[in-house]
Amino acid sequence: MVARVVTVAFEGVEARRVEVEVQFTGGQVQFVVVGLADKAVAESRERVRAAFTGLGLALPAKRIVASLGPADLPKEGSHYDLPIALAVMVGMGIIPAGALDGWAAVGELALDGRIMPVAGCLPAAVASGAMGLGLICPEACGPEAAWAGEAPILAPASLIALINHFRGTQIMGHPRPGQLLEAAGGPDLRDVKGQEAAKRALEIAAAGGHNLLFCGPPGSGKSMLAQRLPGLLPPLSAQELLETSMVHSVAGLIAKGALTRARPFRSPHHSATMAALTGGGPRAKPGEVSLAHNGVLFLDELPEFSPQALDSLRAPLETGEVTVARAAAHVRYPARVQLVAAMNPCRCGHGGPGKGACGKAPRCQRDYQGRVSGPLMDRIDLAVDVPPVTAADLALPPPQEGTAEAARRVAMARGAQAERTIGVEGAPMINARADGGFLETIAALDEAGRALLTRAAEAGGLSARGWARTLRLARTIADLEGSDAVRRLHIAEALAYRRTVVGAEAGFGEGSLTGW
Repeated sequence: MVARVVTVAFEGVEARRVEVEVQFTGGQVQFVVVGLADKAVAESRERVRAAFTGLGLALPAKRIVASLGPADLPKEGSHYDLPIALAVMVGMGIIPAGALDGWAAVGELALDGRIMPVAGCLPAAVASGAMGLGLICPEACGPEAAWAGEAPILAPASLIALINHFRGTQIMGHPRPGQLLEAAGGPDLRDVKGQEAAKRALEIAAAGGHNLLFCGPPGSGKSMLAQRLPGLLPPLSAQELLETSMVHSVAGLIAKGALTRARPFRSPHHSATMAALTGGGPRAKPGEVSLAHNGVLFLDELPEFSPQALDSLRAPLETGEVTVARAAAHVRYPARVQLVAAMNPCRCGHGGPGKGACGKAPRCQRDYQGRVSGPLMDRIDLAVDVPPVTAADLALPPPQEGTAEAARRVAMARGAQAERTIGVEGAPMINARADGGFLETIAALDEAGRALLTRAAEAGGLSARGWARTLRLARTIADLEGSDAVRRLHIAEALAYRRTVVGAEAGFGEGSLTGW
């Protein structure tokens, strides 16, 4: 007799079907796990054996073969303990044959038979529902798995509770979804004195989902501004909540099944490696760019990151996903993020004229800023100088407008963007992702605006990507103004934020960051 139980293997956030087959045969007494299993899976046999002993059960004195198919799919993690144990119990007659039809199972076993929590229960439940199956998972993971929808969920605390359920002596109920937490109030823009130009850029970035860079000396408020961006962003939609939560589930970051509609804000240290940013390691876990999916990735001290790590973000910023390549497989994770970065103008921190000016300028500035590659800078829509805050600004009372007022304007602008996508299949919800014919339609320029953009491209060497990103940015500026059309004034402001050398003849003055 061959006993079968369904489980899943994770490829990124996708859970693929795996069938666990257990067979008892004659010969040498041995417990073997086959099917391209890693070390954690191979150790399952010892945890299963100990859990059975803890329940007062003994494995039969036979050769036990547990096969995980398909055999060419890599199997990683400890969540195979429970399906292997269930298949063994079906083969031993402890659980009635056919009782597990219609169920998939994930879970790690403790030595006393308790079922321990594992990562990835939400995508496992989603995949089980798509296969027409329910999911058996650890008790601690039940509230998380219950978010998957109408698929039935069993969340036993131990093997004995599961045995009693299937034998009909103690029926378990289905767990309820965990809490849905609303976005908590964060730091307020009223805390930032001065820096009106930087606040304006922050609001534009929030309204259209654009990438943003702050450059200024230490203490000028760059990190303060970046930390206030999440308060300007709308909460996650239902689809975004599911996508983001599935990534966090695979990473084991969901506590007690509680999901939050607050957009992720990830701020890795500048010592982070390429694998830490984009994903990798022995089990190809999601990196910071994926953990920030549908949210904000903040890179403070941008030039201090290794050039290799920074350049690994170039493709995810364009495609919205990251691929972790391994010899055995390619793992994909979603990575649709809004990049916000901050940097000093040079290594000493000050640079340029004024108090504390760098004595090695402009060479020090050029070398330091050159650590960030041109192709990565080309993907940044707004580059803003953040000068030191003056004593006069610090002496003033807090500004009248704060996060709440700016967030209302951002919501109105995003509402206008959403209205434009009604009836347009595949259209992006925010301007930062508009492309092709759709972008040309929503950002159609009049003659004056097109002439200005053309002169700027010729003078400053705008790439094709820079041209498109300028159009997107101008469209967002127009949305904040409540304008249906993109006019020359909007193009001029958008060009002023581009990090490019543009001659004065382009027609938008000294605010074009030509001194970089």
